[in-house]
Amino acid sequence: MGDVSSSAPDFRAGFACFVGRPNVGKSTLMNALVGTKVAITSSKPQTTRRAIRGIVHRPDAQLVIVDTPGLHRPRTLLGERLDSLVLSTLTEVDVIGFCLPANEPIGKGDRFIAEKLAAAGKTPVVAVVTKCDLAGHEQIAAQLLAVSQLADFAEIVPVSAQSGDRLGVLADVLIDRLPASPPLYEGGRLTDEPEQVLVSELIREAALEGVRDELPHSIAVVVDEMLPREGRDDLLDIYAHMFVERPSQKAIVIGHKGTRLRDVGSRARQQIEALLGTRVYLDLRISVAKDWQRDPKQLRRLGFYD
Repeated sequence: MGDVSSSAPDFRAGFACFVGRPNVGKSTLMNALVGTKVAITSSKPQTTRRAIRGIVHRPDAQLVIVDTPGLHRPRTLLGERLDSLVLSTLTEVDVIGFCLPANEPIGKGDRFIAEKLAAAGKTPVVAVVTKCDLAGHEQIAAQLLAVSQLADFAEIVPVSAQSGDRLGVLADVLIDRLPASPPLYEGGRLTDEPEQVLVSELIREAALEGVRDELPHSIAVVVDEMLPREGRDDLLDIYAHMFVERPSQKAIVIGHKGTRLRDVGSRARQQIEALLGTRVYLDLRISVAKDWQRDPKQLRRLGFYD
């Protein structure tokens, strides 16, 4: 990556955010640009619930990418708060990356977001055509043409986060629109998220694997405590609580004789150990918080504020 030098006269630093409808590859793209996993990914739509920041360090620039939840027409109070989070983020960044997948036709959701972006002000919008590894040359060319007709974008960049194709081009395009500035974060730091938030997100990602379509939106995870085991410096004790909305969902997550919950805990623990670089004991409990997505008091308790 090279050393970040705040004394370089032409150094640029600032914020970009990725927006798009759910499941268009925003989190995967951010992780690819940052070079490590800072946002959870899943095949389930609306996996991202927080504005996670990942930091790209280059000798000439520092690009802080804000990965946002997918914009959609909300059906719950949680959905309303997630959309509000996205729209407030748009006003705070230097450039917006509007993500549209190469392998899917432009639809109502994309047009809805294009309208929101047009109303967001003067922030430049770069259209990012994602998932190009899943489309042929003709399909990509047709999508680039369709995207160009959707709005007057500052630039249109086709990329593949999986293969890495044109990721450097996208970084250049975004950085070109950042202001001249010294670095905003110290060198080597890849995210400004608290470790407890990252841990709770990794647990939720593990819980999302292989569950029914209606369940992902109903799962929330809170890390109650993270502390070194007394008398040991090589083991971290993590106490976490998973919440679902109904007893039937709790049964799905637990599985037959607890096998699913144990599997979730095992996969989450491996990811957490890779993230934190230490052995982990994970105590994972599950409770029912009835209709928490629609309850303001429970949303606050689970970290989704007004």
